[in-house]
Amino acid sequence: MGNLAPHRARKRFGQHFLHDQNIIQKMLRAINPQAGDTLIEIGPGQGALTYPLLERCNQLTAIELDKDLIPILQQESAKHGELKLINQDILNTDISALGLAPPFRIVGNLPYNISTPLMFHLLEQSASIKDMHFMVQKEVAQRIIASTGDKHYGRLSIMMEYYCASEYLFDVAPGCFSPPPKVDSAIIRLTPHDQPPVSVSDLAILADVVKAAFSQRRKTIGNSLKGLFERDQIETARIDPKLRAENLSLQDFSRLANQLTTQ
Repeated sequence: MGNLAPHRARKRFGQHFLHDQNIIQKMLRAINPQAGDTLIEIGPGQGALTYPLLERCNQLTAIELDKDLIPILQQESAKHGELKLINQDILNTDISALGLAPPFRIVGNLPYNISTPLMFHLLEQSASIKDMHFMVQKEVAQRIIASTGDKHYGRLSIMMEYYCASEYLFDVAPGCFSPPPKVDSAIIRLTPHDQPPVSVSDLAILADVVKAAFSQRRKTIGNSLKGLFERDQIETARIDPKLRAENLSLQDFSRLANQLTTQ
């Protein structure tokens, strides 16, 4: 196969290609890939992380939406190891149906416009996932790891805490990418729980309660949840109705959700 034409980053795919070797090495140390790992990379792009991962594990599955990147990755990856390329949208992909041996280790530089729905899509399949290392917008990373009372604490913090342990690893500056994004990025590690930290009868109800509480986050819980709970029901869940959503823990929200389920 001859030399292929260079690929330009596409705005519609939210492409920002990582090129900083120092960051790539830091990511590799954080992931610490081992022989025998079932690695899945989301959005390999131009292969900045793909090829070093292949050299360590010899095989890797990558899911890439941009069909024009496929021949570039196929040609270059042959020098580094065995790359299985899947040209489809990760949001429509059931990773447990790919014929790979779990548990999966997932890595990726996530497009900012789909990072949150993508993480939740994967966490719905968390029983077969060992861990995930993602590059996300710094603000999203801060929201994921935020704890009760923190200014970044919100829906994303609580629902992520239900599914997994979250670690903020390090920052990545815009200049590490081509083209540089307009925001700072960060690397996070998500490790799904063997068992959720709280018992929730209906996860959809928990999500609804959390959404309602934070949709009017400056209001007290007594007011923001007025459509779902009477004031005395909130007190029955051992929560002060004068508190705001940012003051409530995952445990608090789980008690509220379970009370709705049992009504």
